[in-house]
Parts: sequence; structure tokens; C-alpha cells
Amino acid sequence: MSVGRETEVPGAASLHLVAGTALLRPEEQVAEAMLQGWRNQQLARNLAFSTIEGRENAVKAFTAYADAFPWTWTPHLVDEWLGDLRAIRHLKRSTLRNYSEAVRAFCAFLTDPAYGWAEECERRFGTHPIQIVHEWNTAVHLQESESDPSKRAFTRDELQAFFDHADDQIHQVRGAGRKGWLPAFRDATLFKTAYAYGLRRREARMLDLVDFGRNPHARQFGEFGVCYVRWGKAMKGSPPKRRSVLTVGPRDGVGGMDWIVDILERWVEEARPGFAQADSPALWPSERSPRIGFSQINTRFAAYRDALGLDAGLDFHSFRRSYVTHLIEDGWDPRFVQKQVGHEHASTTSLYTCVSSDFRTRTLRKAMGDTMNAALATGRTRR
Repeated sequence: MSVGRETEVPGAASLHLVAGTALLRPEEQVAEAMLQGWRNQQLARNLAFSTIEGRENAVKAFTAYADAFPWTWTPHLVDEWLGDLRAIRHLKRSTLRNYSEAVRAFCAFLTDPAYGWAEECERRFGTHPIQIVHEWNTAVHLQESESDPSKRAFTRDELQAFFDHADDQIHQVRGAGRKGWLPAFRDATLFKTAYAYGLRRREARMLDLVDFGRNPHARQFGEFGVCYVRWGKAMKGSPPKRRSVLTVGPRDGVGGMDWIVDILERWVEEARPGFAQADSPALWPSERSPRIGFSQINTRFAAYRDALGLDAGLDFHSFRRSYVTHLIEDGWDPRFVQKQVGHEHASTTSLYTCVSSDFRTRTLRKAMGDTMNAALATGRTRR
């Protein structure tokens, strides 16, 4: 049954191929129209451009490997492709899953009667596309997290060493009378801010000067009582997720992130105005651009980590893991921590928590002490 003009949806074959028109290169032109139709369908679903482009690239890579058009694809081709990606290119499980999911979504689009591509292929080529990605020929997602096991949080000593090294670079460059101390100051402050508020890399990079404000319940933090995150991780088809992160003071005299207030004040009032791009709204301007780039952040982080001989499993996201871990160790309620970092589910926050052996030992001793005290109290009552 063909789809009528009045019921056409974004991505439908009838919108990309004129009925009854002969094509000079039918196979190539139909395949191109399929990809364009899929792109329009995803745009209509409000998916991010980066998501759409990543999926398209995966499908194009599979098409090049299979050397076949979508209406002739078979599950066997997927088996071989994923096998080669893992055995030869050594891609991670999560990457392989994303690739297979892209092909699965494309096949689902082509086989959906609402879009008319199966009917179009039957008419032109005497065959039609099928779904080639199934549970039995792809890896089953059994774990909540499939991240690299080497990824972890900083220990407190590692974190202190990292920040001390970042500060030393500022003094060394400035003391030698060389240029570059302002970018070093900026990056050191950026790293500390990412940890003090549990930010993802993009969230930290996209901060503007206006993204800090007062917390009426913690006036001692002044203009840096709240960090307003406007570029949080988005759900599929949704805009960036917003949240507010409170500046955390000490709890029972332990821990706290309130030291970040003085650091941010010095950055905004003393160092940042020295940049040529200081009129930019961005909190972290670059020497030549209104906002620092990801490559600059990554390069500086890797240089500091490697100079200290720290584990290669530590990355920028380790600041966020450390934030969660250290708040939990300092006795903050897990629900509060979950809201601070913007996790939808408590189970996600638990995956980030990498409590130290010392913390577990203290917790065990406290539990044993409470049990012993309760037993002694019961014995005294009976006597």
C-alpha cells in the first residue's frame, strides 16, 4: 500500500524520488535518497546534528565495507564487519554497539511501511531491504556501564598533586618572563572548577561569566554560591539539560569545595581581563578565540598527567568521578550528590562512586564500634 501525499512523513520515498521518473544511475541515486530521507526523519525527531552525522558515517562505513546496496544487505555482512572492527581495529565494545545500532536504526527506517522504501525497491529492483541487525548477531548489553575499566577517579593525593603542578606551571612561566602564564592560569582554574562542581568537559567549557550567582542560603560564597549549567548532557531529541550546582562548604569540618570561590574571584577580577578576547561572554576565553577549544583542554590535561606519571586511565571526566566519590566519602547524602551532578537515576551516580580503601575501613570500623557499643549497653542494662 503506497503512502498518499496527504499522509507523507519526513523521509518518505515519495518525497525524495519522483514517481515514474527514470534514473540515470538508479542504484546509486536510490541509495543516496535513502540516506537523505533518513537524515530528514531524524531531523524531524529533533536529534542532535552530531548524533545524526555519527549515525550516517557509521552506515556509510558499513556500505563501503559491504560493497552492496541496502536492499541486498544480509546479517552475514554485519557479522563480518563487526568482527573486523574488533579484531583488526580493536574498537571498544561501546563503539561497536553504537555502529551496529546505527545500522539497525537505518534498516528499521527502510523497512517501515510508513516511509515506502521497501515498496520503492520492489518496484525498481525486484527486492527490498530487511532488518539485518538482531540480538543473535550483535553483543547483548548486559551491564549498566561498558566504559573502559581503566577509567577511575583521582585519589585525593593525586588530585592535590595535579592541582599543585598546575599552579607551579603558572609561577614557572611567569617567573621566567615568558608568555603563556595567562593560559596556564586559565587552565588550572578550569580544572579546579570542573572538580569543584562535578562538571563534564563540555559543561565546563561552555560556562559563561553570567553562569554563577548568589545562594541566599549560603551568602558567604558571594557571587559564586551557585553554578548554573546550561549545556548539560541532553536526552535524545531534547535540548541540553540545565541544572544548578550549589557550591559545597565543609561538612562537620571535613572536606568542602568552598576554596573554589577565592580562585574564581582571582580569575575573573585579575587574570581574565588580560586576554585579548576578554570582551567575550565565555568564562574561559582563548588567546585567539572567544572560547577555549576541546583540543587545548585535552592537551593541557594530558601534559600535566603525564608529567606527574599518573595513570593513563585518568581523564578530564575523572574530575567528575572524583567529585561524586569525595562527596560520598565526606558524608553527603547520595540523593543530594545525584542532583548536583544531574543524574537521572541513582544507579548512575553509584557507578561514578569509587570510594577509597581508607573510607571503607573507616566505615567498617564505625559499624563494628556501633555494634560493640550497643552490645555493651544491652549487657549493662541487663545487669
